Amino acid sequence: MNLLPRLLLAADPSTGAAEPLTRALAEHADKPAAVKEILFAILFSFALNALVAWTYKRTYRGTRYSQDYVHTLLILGTVVTLVILVVMGNLATAFGMFAAFSIIRFRRNVGQSRDIGFIFLAMGTGLAVGARQYHLAAITVPLVCAIIFLLSRANLFSSFKGSHLLRIRVGTDVDYDQAFVTPFAQHLSHQSLKSVETVQAGLMTELRYEVTLKDSASVAEFVRALQAANGNNRVLLTCVGDQMVVEAD
Repeated sequence: MNLLPRLLLAADPSTGAAEPLTRALAEHADKPAAVKEILFAILFSFALNALVAWTYKRTYRGTRYSQDYVHTLLILGTVVTLVILVVMGNLATAFGMFAAFSIIRFRRNVGQSRDIGFIFLAMGTGLAVGARQYHLAAITVPLVCAIIFLLSRANLFSSFKGSHLLRIRVGTDVDYDQAFVTPFAQHLSHQSLKSVETVQAGLMTELRYEVTLKDSASVAEFVRALQAANGNNRVLLTCVGDQMVVEAD
């Protein structure tokens, strides 16, 4: 059943440099993991993936933290270790597992792009432990988690200016091209009108902007200035980065 290592041994006997490697691979493939090693691999993978999950929790920013997602990281990384232990050195089983997993579709809407990175980190941890690269996993996983933690603490590559989505409702008789000139000039460094839509059976007009606040701007003062300009109608200011919402009706 262990075809690949034996094919490597028979492929080219004249290459003396590759012969020790192929022989070691063949011998390793013929020796299945012992019970103690299996237990160690599963527990070690779970511990490393727990570190990955802890790093995700401590560095998460936003309002949509999911305990279910963290548990998924733990389960996924540990199961990958189990799968690699099953197919290790057995080419036929590897192809069978590949065929079985090819019909499975994993679907989940991730809240942030970094969630995908943590999925790959958990899978990489499981692969390293399942392949019996214990030293590699013990060194690289804590190192990567430490780098992620330091990046989060130092807040590197963050924008110095707050970017927001702004929705304002005004009466149809309001000239919105001129009504918000003063508050925009006082509090914003950039604004761009993205859409104009009539709402409430055509009685109101809803404006949608992409805006960037000045460094010295106050969100509360900006919202009050907008309400004064639109006759105390609805104002919705959503922070793009931190998912902060400020709403005034």
